[in-house]
Formats: sequence, C-alpha cells, structure tokens
Amino acid sequence: MPSENLAGRTIAGYRLLERVGEGGSAAVYRAEHPERGLSAFKILKDRYRNDQVTVTRFLREAGYGARVVHPGVVRTYDFGQVDGLHYLALEWATGEPLSACISRDGPLEAEQVARIIDQLADALTAAHAVGIIHRDLKPENIIFDRAHDRAKLLDFGIARDAQQPSAERLTRTGFFVGTLQYVAPEALSGMLVGEPADIYSLATITYYLLTGRHPFHGKSPRDLFTQLLNSNPRSLREAAGPDLVVTPGLEQAVMTGLSRDPALRQKTIREFADQVIAGIREKPPEPPPEGPVARFLKAFGLR
Repeated sequence: MPSENLAGRTIAGYRLLERVGEGGSAAVYRAEHPERGLSAFKILKDRYRNDQVTVTRFLREAGYGARVVHPGVVRTYDFGQVDGLHYLALEWATGEPLSACISRDGPLEAEQVARIIDQLADALTAAHAVGIIHRDLKPENIIFDRAHDRAKLLDFGIARDAQQPSAERLTRTGFFVGTLQYVAPEALSGMLVGEPADIYSLATITYYLLTGRHPFHGKSPRDLFTQLLNSNPRSLREAAGPDLVVTPGLEQAVMTGLSRDPALRQKTIREFADQVIAGIREKPPEPPPEGPVARFLKAFGLR
C-alpha cells in the first residue's frame, strides 16, 4: 500500500513539491530549499519507523553519503528526524538512472563506457579512501546526464564502513545484501567484503554497458546463485554484438574484474578502470595476411 503523499508540506526547511518515486523503505520527493534550490528528499515509510534495523540502515546511508564528498557522488545535504519522520535531503542530480538508458537505447558506445567507468572509479576511489565500501553498485544506482556526459553515484543504503567492528554489522552471517546480478560471489555467504567486491560489481556494470547482457543468465535466482558460486562467466567477446570491438586488453581487464577469487582481481578500483579504458582504446590486432589460395578465390569472386 503506498505511503501517505506529503507533497505540499515543508519539512526541515524543504518544501516538498511532488512525490517522484518510492523504494522498498522510503518515498522520494522533489523538494525546494531556499538556499540549496532543488533537492531530492527521502522519507522513511511509516511502517518502518519502529524497525530498528531499517532506521539504522537509513541513517547510515545518510552518514556514509555525507562522508564521501566528490563531484561524482550525489551530495548529501541534511538528515535527521522531525515530527517522527526520518528524512534525508540530497542533491537533485540531473539525468536518469543508467539502467533506463540501456533499457531504452541498448548498449553504449565503447568510448562513452570508458568515460563513465573513469568517472565512477574516481567516485569510488574517494569512497574507499574514507573506508566506505558501496556494496550495491548497479546501473539503477547511477544517475547519468547524457547532455553533459556525466555519471553520479548514489544510494549508500547498504554500504559498510571498512573500519566498523564486526559486532556492529546489520547483515547476519549466511545472508547477503545487494542485487544478485551485480553482487560479488564472496558476498553471497554474508561475509565481510572489501574493495574487491566493488571491483567485481563495476566489472559487471562495464560488461552490461558494453553488451546489454549480464555475465551470468540464471533461469531463476537459485540458478543464478549457483552459477555465481561455481561457474565462470561468459566471456565478453562471446557476449559482444557486431558493433563492439573487444580487444585482448579489454577482454582481459573485464574478465579479471569478474574473477570469482577476489585475490585475482585488480588491486584497486582505479587499476580496474585504467585497464578497461586502455583496452577500449587499444588498437585492434591486424588480420592475418591472405594466402595465395584466398587471393585466387577472391580474384575470381569465389569468396
């Protein structure tokens, strides 16, 4: 059942103009602030007010987002509680979810993917520098402004602090958080994950942006779960369409990022992005020269 529409109210100085979306635990409004202008205003749904885990996760999203100050991360303005409402005010990012772009237009051109991955790597490097592991990287959590060719990362709702004591975890051992199509295999057991998990997710995003497909195609969540734990992903070259030139460097970069063993992936998110960009811009290998038989057949129109 939809939560109450609070459009028209002013909360913590933000006038709610219209409700623009609703997730699992919060409603999102376009809001106006006298100093900050347009903002995105998230309000925790009524039924979760007394759910301590959901409230804590909502507040952690606010706190973690506020710690990561970078042009490639949607800025956190305010968060708190007013009249029993837990709220989070964010920068209003122009654009649309990257997932919507792919659904509508199909795979992106390789050079555009290079620019997007470059921007996301910079944003994630800033997050990792202050100890924040995102854990939920996916196209739905990336706002893309096509007019300015700019990508921004959002939603730190299930991020974790790499310096946080294990006793303060919100996820029980044996459970995982994230989106199955993008989650790193080591997270499936609910174990603590670090930067390699974000590398894996960004590699999956890269694969998807280039091909419009995912590395694994389970017929059901259970099947996908099993594949992630036990199978090797389909190679990028096999998934690529006729318009995508997959150089050896690009294949190596993406498939290394998709390694099941986190120790075999690139050491940092920046290293992964640099390898992908170099692979995209790598000169394709020259085709082997034609032999005399091939030249003869071609000369007489037989091939």
